[in-house]
Amino acid sequence: MEEEAGAEEAGAVAAGGQAPAGVTALGVRHHGPGSARSVLLALEELQPDSLLVEGVPELDPVLPLLAEESMVPPVAGLVHDVDEPSRAFFYPLASFSPEWVALRWALGRGVPVRMADLAATHAFALERERTAEKRERAAAEGEERADEEPGDRGSARTPRWWRPDLLAELATAAGYDDPERWWEDAVEHRADSSLDRFALVAEAVTAVREGADPAATRPEESAPRWLLENARREAAMRQAVRAEWRAGRRRVAFVCGAYHAPAVDPTGRPAAADSRLLVRLPRAKVAATWVPWSTGRLTRASGYGAGVWSPGWYQHLFEHWQHTDARSGSETPAAGAGHGTVVADSASASWLVRTARALREQDLSAAPASVVEAVRLADALAVLRGRPSVGLEELLDATRTVLTDGSEVPLRLVVEQLVVGDELGQVPPSTPMAPVAADLARAQRSLRLRVSTEPKVLELDLRQDSGRARSVLFHRLGVLGVRWATPVEAGASTGTFKEAWQLRWQPELTVALVESGLYGNTVAQAAAGKLRERARTAEDLTQLAGLVEQCLLAELDDALATVVSALDEQAAQQQDVLTLLGSVEPMARTRRYGDVRGVDTAQVGRVLLTVVRRASVGLRAACSALDDDAAARARQVVESAEAGLILLDDADMLTTWRQALTAVADDEGLHGAVVGRANRMLLDAGALPTEVVQTRLSRWLSLGADPTRAAGFLDGLLAGDALLLVHEPTLLELVDAWVAGVGAETFEALLPLLRRTFAGFAPAERRTIGQVLHRDAEPARAAAGYDPVRADPAVQALARLLGLTGEDA
Repeated sequence: MEEEAGAEEAGAVAAGGQAPAGVTALGVRHHGPGSARSVLLALEELQPDSLLVEGVPELDPVLPLLAEESMVPPVAGLVHDVDEPSRAFFYPLASFSPEWVALRWALGRGVPVRMADLAATHAFALERERTAEKRERAAAEGEERADEEPGDRGSARTPRWWRPDLLAELATAAGYDDPERWWEDAVEHRADSSLDRFALVAEAVTAVREGADPAATRPEESAPRWLLENARREAAMRQAVRAEWRAGRRRVAFVCGAYHAPAVDPTGRPAAADSRLLVRLPRAKVAATWVPWSTGRLTRASGYGAGVWSPGWYQHLFEHWQHTDARSGSETPAAGAGHGTVVADSASASWLVRTARALREQDLSAAPASVVEAVRLADALAVLRGRPSVGLEELLDATRTVLTDGSEVPLRLVVEQLVVGDELGQVPPSTPMAPVAADLARAQRSLRLRVSTEPKVLELDLRQDSGRARSVLFHRLGVLGVRWATPVEAGASTGTFKEAWQLRWQPELTVALVESGLYGNTVAQAAAGKLRERARTAEDLTQLAGLVEQCLLAELDDALATVVSALDEQAAQQQDVLTLLGSVEPMARTRRYGDVRGVDTAQVGRVLLTVVRRASVGLRAACSALDDDAAARARQVVESAEAGLILLDDADMLTTWRQALTAVADDEGLHGAVVGRANRMLLDAGALPTEVVQTRLSRWLSLGADPTRAAGFLDGLLAGDALLLVHEPTLLELVDAWVAGVGAETFEALLPLLRRTFAGFAPAERRTIGQVLHRDAEPARAAAGYDPVRADPAVQALARLLGLTGEDA
């Protein structure tokens, strides 16, 4: 009975004896220029009553926006879960995408058009359930069993399901070892305008699907996830076709991926079976809009599963065909014209002209005569390889041989600029946007910030209102995780009024903006809300100190009060001295640069003073009984605190801190790396006489001292620049004598640490140290009458230790 009902529905005849309803499946490759052109030809020939396009129906309300002139591809439909914005997917469209040209064709002619696929409201809800189930399995059975899919369990012989690789199967049958090349030769580079070609594609796909598993058309609930999902999707597509038929639209065209082409026709398929697959599915609240996309994100290398390798080349092909069709006097070639013929290869000549222009813009030679030779070579390669027309591979080979003289470097330029490209699409102002995204767009316009996928460095002067406003916006976006602007070095400047940022927009940042809407409706509100939440959940004092600095840079006074309050409370409870020290530098920067941005940081200063006093009291005890790893961390936070306090230049804090450092510097029972670093910091600050440092170095490097501890002290003392050794000959003599007196076995054990110490010096500094040692040793060599030949191995070993080569050695 179900089969009869399906047949009756497919063959329903309207009043007056009109033709039965039917559907023509136009199976395409997503983002294929040849497929796009064939779809246009087929639609002109078919003149359908309605058009269905593969895609979630939630996009239907925003489809009319595609007809606006200000909608410039590439763009993408963004569909996301309202309650969990991170659960989202994109639906990219380029000007050469078959779906784009089909939608524009229907919208331009007033033909009813809809998207047809499993609704996102169900897809997101099902994904939530799978995530929850996987977590439960992981908790009950462990990670290994949790990775199994439903339907995979049973004996080891249970066959695993997989979706067949359509292109690979058809390419192999045609004798190709590269599926991409087969599809381009068979479809993309053909100018066939007959509907028969789509029928042949559907027939080939049917054979592939049935060959993979004839039973795959009737999956059970226990089937693997991909198979059940595919069955639900195709059931939803057939239901959409039935809905068009019930609305009286008899000629329906359906543009879909080639894999689904044989499955979208409901004829002979029971409607009840499809309904059972779709009934009682869970639902999630979903929103949809259009966002700008980029050519780079259309590539397969970007991780996009339906991506192509060469969007720029496909764009060129499609534009060339459009230009050719326009010159012929029609919008599209006449239906049926050129059946089975190959597209003219004049596209290769114009491509190589663009290649030569790009090379000349980089001051590389690309003469017109060379372009002609490259065109001839590409044509010859296509003939030798048996290709129906010149493809991108032939063009790149010809470019490499003729225009770049075999060099890969300029060829990479061609690939980046032309084969891939860096175009960014545009959406109309009327496009619905998340509130935070709309606020960002207003800020970009008011601050005259251009959005582009091409990296651009922008230098800001914080003394100017525009520079400060831009800086604040970038810092707020950084808080939200929208990495449109990333800080870079501002050049050779010691001032505090200069910042440099690299701007580069990535389409995925739109999802981060949607997620930010959970914290507020504007960029400022969202950034403040996120900082307040992070302050409430922070368990680390250093993290809180960093949040204070972010509040300052982003000028979020409301959030600053909450963060400072949490910082004050946690600082009073924190007992770990090293953790306290880790918070000093960010708070010092906040205090130091608050005046630049006009922020009151008095409360931060009070917290900082408390932290410094408590850390200073417990510093010596915190540095005792440390192993090498713990000593490295202690040394790092001590250096960080010193840098912050020097930046702040507060006499009271510095006095308290230096007293604590002095106690550490004079304690030979502590780890050598920490003691050596404390001595060096006090020496550089002028708080410790050189003679005292010489005495301590002599004790640490004495014959009775442990060589490993001595090497740690030496590393801490010498870290930084080498001026200490160059201008203090007594210290250099002590180090030289210690190195010379260490035993052979001990020296081998210490060599890695010594090499690390001296490797931190610049080559010119190491050369100067070698010259000083050579000059000081000259009188001793003359008095001893040494043999240069016998001394040469020792000299060479010392040269390697100091990193000297060539004449310096």
